[in-house]
Amino acid sequence: MSNGPQEIDRFDSAILRALSEDGRMSVTELARRIGLTKTPTQARVKRLEETGVIAGYRAVLNPIQECHMMAAGFDYLMKVRTSDIGDYRRVLGERISTLPHVASTSTYVAMEAVKETGL
Repeated sequence: MSNGPQEIDRFDSAILRALSEDGRMSVTELARRIGLTKTPTQARVKRLEETGVIAGYRAVLNPIQECHMMAAGFDYLMKVRTSDIGDYRRVLGERISTLPHVASTSTYVAMEAVKETGL
């Protein structure tokens, strides 16, 4: 392996696309998807990591943590956790309001957790 910059070929691009969709994909599945055997696929992933093309892996949490069917003035109660109000507006606009049969929504913001279990 040379110390200089290396070209990203079609296999590297395919690896990057696949891992951006599922960073926990096994090397066996990744190899099957890109059309190489396991050993060269694993070597390519290692090279991409060592050269900084792949900087790391992270967990992306679903912001919709709970959904309850209600016997009240509205149909569902959802617990949505986001980092800030802008992120909440994105989740509301892109994921919740676009669901079939959602005619309206109401938002309540928790100021402080008095008692909370789980995550």
